[in-house]
Amino acid sequence: MKKIVFDNYKVMSRAAADIVAQAVRAKSDIVLGLPTGSTPVGMYDELAKDYAEGKVDFSKAVSFNLDEYAGLDGAHPQSYRYFMEQHLFGRVNIARGNTHVPDGVAKDLDKAAKEFDAKIFQKGGIDLFVLGIGQNGHIGFNEPAASMPAYTHVVELAEDTIAANSRLFDDISEVPKRAVTQGLATIMQAKKIILLSSGPAKREAIAKIDSGIITLDCPATVLHMHRDITLLLC
Repeated sequence: MKKIVFDNYKVMSRAAADIVAQAVRAKSDIVLGLPTGSTPVGMYDELAKDYAEGKVDFSKAVSFNLDEYAGLDGAHPQSYRYFMEQHLFGRVNIARGNTHVPDGVAKDLDKAAKEFDAKIFQKGGIDLFVLGIGQNGHIGFNEPAASMPAYTHVVELAEDTIAANSRLFDDISEVPKRAVTQGLATIMQAKKIILLSSGPAKREAIAKIDSGIITLDCPATVLHMHRDITLLLC
């Protein structure tokens, strides 16, 4: 595991964008794993700038998003599909049919989750996965627990995750209580992973990763087992 500490968020975001852009230039039909949340916004801004300046071409790229709220369709302003359209997909030339976000309104969420993993497999797996991390060490919506499904699945959200995400809703009662998330086994099959973390709120979780002890009390600690992961911190 590599770790790089940056002076500020802007520099970290630029560094993350450079890693993604370089990977896309090296493999035009790259399969990307992408996150939502406040941390990757700066990276997406930089990638949009690179595209506008003709420095990167996403026309053949494929993406699989990390998670989606259960009960929100892609037109909902707080859905992760909507987030991605606003921050990246609508600002670069990636084909919409090549962008995959878990279906939060599928009639059978469990079946849709299995089909999502099957699509990743059909594309040959994820080449580069960009991750964020929650204050409690969750990756995607893989919350601290004694056990959890290995692959993409439906999960009940932890109260502190609901509270943390309530800032994006008018009222905490509006925050979905469930989500569809890629599982840790799905994530760990990526060929390369970069994890972005910004600010003091995540430092306890990062310290648990640094400890070298793997525990599902902090799901992100399983990343120690990956062969090619870099932490980008500020």
